[in-house]
Amino acid sequence: MSNDPSDETIGSGGGISLVVEEDSPVNSTINTTPLVDIMLVMLIIFLITIPVAVKSIPVVLPTERNVVVTPRKENISLSVRTDGAIFWNLSEVTESQLAARLALAAREDPQPEVHIRGDLSTKYFEVGKVVEVAQKAGILKIGFITKAPRPGEG
Repeated sequence: MSNDPSDETIGSGGGISLVVEEDSPVNSTINTTPLVDIMLVMLIIFLITIPVAVKSIPVVLPTERNVVVTPRKENISLSVRTDGAIFWNLSEVTESQLAARLALAAREDPQPEVHIRGDLSTKYFEVGKVVEVAQKAGILKIGFITKAPRPGEG
C-alpha cells in the first residue's frame, strides 16, 4: 500500500474506491418516488377527512314532477320572441300594455294563471322583464311552458 495522497483507493485492491467528482457522470433525472409517496399519503388523508368535514343540514328535497297543463280559457298565455317582443295569446303587446292588462287580470276571482313561453335563444333578461311585470301587477301563479324532453334525456 502506498502512502501517496494522490492514490484514490482505500484499503486493498478489492475494496471501496473513492471517485473524483469530475469523473462521475451527471445524473439529470429527478427521483419522483418521494413525490409519489407524499401525494398518495395526502390523497389518503383527504379521502378520510373530507366526509367528516363536510356536513349538511338534513332537509327533505322536493321531487321533480311534470304536470301536464290543461289549457283553460281563463289562463293567460304570454310568449317572448328572441328580439324581446311580447305576445298576449296571438297579439303583440308593449310592456306598458302588458302591465295594464295583467293588473286587470289580477283583480279577477279566481285569478288566472300566467303561462310564459320563451324562445330557446331568447335572453333570460327579456323573459325576466315579463315575470317582473306580472309580479308587480299582482299575479300569483306564473309558470313556464317548456318542451317535454325526449325519453332518456333526463
